Amino acid sequence: MPAQDLTLSYDTIIVDVGNVLFTWSSKGLNKAIDSKLFRRMTTSQIWGDHETGKLSDNEAYAALAKEFKVDEEDVRQAMIGTIETLSACVEMFDLIRSLKPGRKIYAMSNMSESSWSIVKLAGANNWEIFDEVFISGDAGHRKPELPFYHHVLRKTGAKPSHTIFVDDTVENLTTAHTFGIKTILYDNFPNVEQALQNLCGNTVARANAFLVQNAKKHQSYTSNGHIIHENFCQLMILEATQDPSLVDYLVYEGEWDFFQKFSGQFTDVEFPADLDTTSMAYTVIPDATNNAIKDKVMDRMILEYLDNDGIPFTYFDRNRARRDHAVCVNVLTLFYTYGRGHELSKATDYIHSLLESGAYSEGSRYYRSPEIFLYFVSRLLEAAPSLEHRMGSLYKECCRQRIGFPADPLALAMRLHCCTRRDIDASIDFKRLLELQQLDGGWEGGIIYTYGLVNIKVTNRGLTTAIAQRAITEYLSKFGF
Repeated sequence: MPAQDLTLSYDTIIVDVGNVLFTWSSKGLNKAIDSKLFRRMTTSQIWGDHETGKLSDNEAYAALAKEFKVDEEDVRQAMIGTIETLSACVEMFDLIRSLKPGRKIYAMSNMSESSWSIVKLAGANNWEIFDEVFISGDAGHRKPELPFYHHVLRKTGAKPSHTIFVDDTVENLTTAHTFGIKTILYDNFPNVEQALQNLCGNTVARANAFLVQNAKKHQSYTSNGHIIHENFCQLMILEATQDPSLVDYLVYEGEWDFFQKFSGQFTDVEFPADLDTTSMAYTVIPDATNNAIKDKVMDRMILEYLDNDGIPFTYFDRNRARRDHAVCVNVLTLFYTYGRGHELSKATDYIHSLLESGAYSEGSRYYRSPEIFLYFVSRLLEAAPSLEHRMGSLYKECCRQRIGFPADPLALAMRLHCCTRRDIDASIDFKRLLELQQLDGGWEGGIIYTYGLVNIKVTNRGLTTAIAQRAITEYLSKFGF
């Protein structure tokens, strides 16, 4: 399997029929048997015996009438009338049809032979996409009983670890799960469509399509939906994709501004340039300006914008003496990239102390996620091989400790990238990240940073998708699926 292609990791799909491929209407019921009583009847042991061929239609109707103290003819009319209201879920059949190439498709249902004869007619040509339909009436067992699953797996030869099972009943899924089958609860079509596309679609290709389709429109947004026109996320997207056609940023000769078109959105109108964006720009786009100008800017950082501990400020403005250890990492990356890391030895010691103590896990002033800090440290270590002996093992252990922590899609993508680069198989986070891909191929934007007195939270779907795409590609290349 190519490293970037997950499409055939699951080569078998098994789906339930009732409430998945077909819906039914209570219009088939009668005054004597309402939907509540009908439910009790169809979940009774009597109906279970009917579905497994132990009772004929007439025997089941008679037994139900006696058990629930209703007229046998009312039972007959309710059962026949309900099955005749079955309506095919066209969108579900279409979805299964689109996933058919290269796969075996089966249906597995609790259903008598007589009921199947009606359902088969209702499905018409849709059944052509199925390699076989398994009903409890033939198998002699029903879901969630183990023998029915053994029967289907034996007949199909399907490998549980490469099989997906879709059903609307939890207990049916639980039994499938005990075999090692990947299960999907059918609660509504959009959720099931997303889950199946994520398991069967080409994850990386879909992500790339999302990035291309939204090229130069990967804006950042506040948590309440306002667009933030800024350069920083654009630079990070560029670094993750190496594709300038996807991003839209402004170029500066000297210090770089965070904001683009509207200086100081939701903060001061006159907003200063910052060390964070400048450091990111000079490392992501080395030819953005000449080395002489870079050296002058870096000289200013050293001479004017370090605090008493030797830690860089965030802004080129001493009246905004903001300290953020994630920003510190990016400034260090800049200095080490251009052979000047030794000039910020105290800042290097500071980052080492954060890793050693675990203090980074509480987040920073602007970057609240520990994964963002670790992501920036990954950039630093790649730019500064000289730090590997001192920080490499410590950093690797910090990455390992984050595995499995609840996180938004951006943090998961960053965590996976960091772990994979350190030869750590974070499979649990890899699988979770795959599950979170949206139908349009992108991921929801996790919180990248906060700013302002009211802590405005900012997300960017393009950034999350760019880093997720790269992280997944890296993971598959190193560990496979």
